[in-house]
Amino acid sequence: MSGSDQPSTGSAAQAGAEPWAPIAAGYAFDGAALDLGALLWDGECHPDARIRIPLPMLNRHGLVAGATGTGKTKTLQLIAEQLSANGVPVFLADIKGDVSGVAAPGVDGEKVRERAAQVGQEWTATGFPCEFYGLGGTGPGIPVRATVTSFGPVLLSKVLQLNQTQEQSLGLIFHYADAKGLELVDLKDLRAVVAFLVSDVGKAELKGIGGLSTATAGVILRTITAFEQQGAGGFFGEPEFDTGEFLRTAADGRGVVSVLELAAVQDKPQLFSTFLMWLLADLYGDLPEVGDVDKPKLVFFFDEAHLLFSGASKAFLESITQTVRLIRSKGVGVFFVTQTPKDVPADVLAQLGNRVQHALRAFTPDDAKALKATVRTFPRSAYDLEEVLTGLGTGEAVITVLSEKGAPTPVAATRLRAPQSLMGPVPAADLEAAVRGSLLYGRYAEAVDRESAYEKLTAEQQAAETAALRAAEEKEAAEEAARDAKEAARAPRGKEEPSLAEQVVGSGIFKSLARSVGTQLGREISRSLFGTARRKR
Repeated sequence: MSGSDQPSTGSAAQAGAEPWAPIAAGYAFDGAALDLGALLWDGECHPDARIRIPLPMLNRHGLVAGATGTGKTKTLQLIAEQLSANGVPVFLADIKGDVSGVAAPGVDGEKVRERAAQVGQEWTATGFPCEFYGLGGTGPGIPVRATVTSFGPVLLSKVLQLNQTQEQSLGLIFHYADAKGLELVDLKDLRAVVAFLVSDVGKAELKGIGGLSTATAGVILRTITAFEQQGAGGFFGEPEFDTGEFLRTAADGRGVVSVLELAAVQDKPQLFSTFLMWLLADLYGDLPEVGDVDKPKLVFFFDEAHLLFSGASKAFLESITQTVRLIRSKGVGVFFVTQTPKDVPADVLAQLGNRVQHALRAFTPDDAKALKATVRTFPRSAYDLEEVLTGLGTGEAVITVLSEKGAPTPVAATRLRAPQSLMGPVPAADLEAAVRGSLLYGRYAEAVDRESAYEKLTAEQQAAETAALRAAEEKEAAEEAARDAKEAARAPRGKEEPSLAEQVVGSGIFKSLARSVGTQLGREISRSLFGTARRKR
């Protein structure tokens, strides 16, 4: 439900008698806003003091942080529901497999009614329009694929965990493939190009693309092969997913919630975090500039964000920072979801104007250090934030957002509203039915393997082998003919001349032809034994 249809908190602010009134006044917005919850002060919840975020400010990015089990996922669900209700499409990464419930109405119960009463919420069980996706068809969902070319060398280097030198070399390999018209659609295309460049035939090409060493190319080739053996090959290929699908609204005007199901690839965190970055970068490349808008075109929630930044190269971090900085003008908001703000680089963190910080724990010296660092990232506050952050319960958070004028609001300890959709996964059968019933399923379900770098290089290699074999046979025939002529010249005179048939059968050309026929017959027999067929041209 949009906060614009609720009574204003101005009455609480105007009273002026309560110490929390100035905080409440900071959230009394005139325009459309999302309701996050009610103000907490000295352990007491004040339902009339509503903590909200202006809808136009959702493209100014944000951070949802907190220790495991403090309610971050429910916060995502709460914000996603209200964005959808306001006609804003949403993208959610579902790493643990428990966000799919946003498609189904929630279940009424004593705890839900109690929370709703505490925060002044009129709770109604509601499901929201959803599409479910999966990386490359792994797990449930409409397959989301990218071509190797569009993924690019910087992002791929992050996935393959290459060092800086190897990353630069991979960039040269991409450049070579582009220059030679070798389309890199899937991993076997990239592997074929690298294998060609370290082959006897392709070594000469290395000198023409910036001094790529054979050793480095070999390392990249082994890394790609190992990555493919881990089952990641299906994420790259065609049909490539059009990220514009994430910008759709339903027939009733609500924004479609796109849920990327990642539970099946939890053991590949580097892959899915980098793949999410590709989705964001692709959106940035396609969308036009719109500047400030009444509401975002899309809000993108980037879960487990620390995995994206862990071990990232300088080039990769620069790419992320630039994308986050510039995509706001395209009408896209990005929320990073992680455990502590220190998981996010300072240059990125500085661009996250909306903050929802759930409880932090201080069990160890490192925890205490992280707590102090988190407190320093907030504006000055009327709260003792170190004490508040360690004392928050599940579903409570410290919040500051950007006001309608773009200024930070006062820090507010908040008891969050209850999501109106199902707080948990939908049944597997329902999820499967939703996927197969989608209009997008027929467009993306079946993988397509067209002619690209692998096929072109294989064809060239076969052509070269055929030409070499033909040249060898012709050379052998010529040598045989020369030997026959020499023997004929040395033969004693007076001997009976051989017949025409004997001359033909005994000639070098006839012998070579017989060997060629025997070789071809041998190949056909071999094919029948091993089941390999001649490639059709």
